[in-house]
Amino acid sequence: AGSLNGAGGGLERRSLLTALALTASLAIPQSLAPLSTSAADYAYQPALEGKDYGKSKMAYSDFVQTPSGLSYKDATIGKGKMPEDGDRVVIEWSGFTIGYFGRPFETKRLQQLDGEEREFYRFELGAKTVIPALEEGVRGMAEGGIRQLVVPPEIGYPPDEPTHLKVGPKPSTFSGQRALDFVLFDKDLIDKTLLFNVKLIRVDKAADLRKASKKA
Repeated sequence: AGSLNGAGGGLERRSLLTALALTASLAIPQSLAPLSTSAADYAYQPALEGKDYGKSKMAYSDFVQTPSGLSYKDATIGKGKMPEDGDRVVIEWSGFTIGYFGRPFETKRLQQLDGEEREFYRFELGAKTVIPALEEGVRGMAEGGIRQLVVPPEIGYPPDEPTHLKVGPKPSTFSGQRALDFVLFDKDLIDKTLLFNVKLIRVDKAADLRKASKKA
């Protein structure tokens, strides 16, 4: 068990640095240090489910961990409106399989390689159309803020919704979805922890949306 955890820690550090190196457009800082975890606190790996050994869950000393298991860190504190349930939020996001070599599944670079042009992502807060970690992570942000989320599988993509259409965000490129799904649906030893970088672009308040709808 000790050797597994030790090797995993080194891989986690390399994965995080790889992911952070690809997020320059969101100005995410790269000074993150892993925090040692309890030997009994293991990441979900299907082939080791129910075992008393495995890879320790990822945790970082300068991140805030919430009761749900989400870890987050604010890179920039926003100064605009804050969202509430029912509001529509507009975000820019990137994603990495931080538990598995830090591979990107949503970045501007992937879009350029695939010849795609990405629009900002929009969703209604509280409508459960995105993964629980993103709903929780956006709460407490303000317009202009940038937040980094480390997402365990328990509050990530649901295993029974492989299209990511009902519960997003869905990667905007084929290569990105393939990278994500390779990790999500692996039944062996892959750690399914994900990293999201989220910039809150705009908050459209529910009351304003209702007024605009009536005028239309």
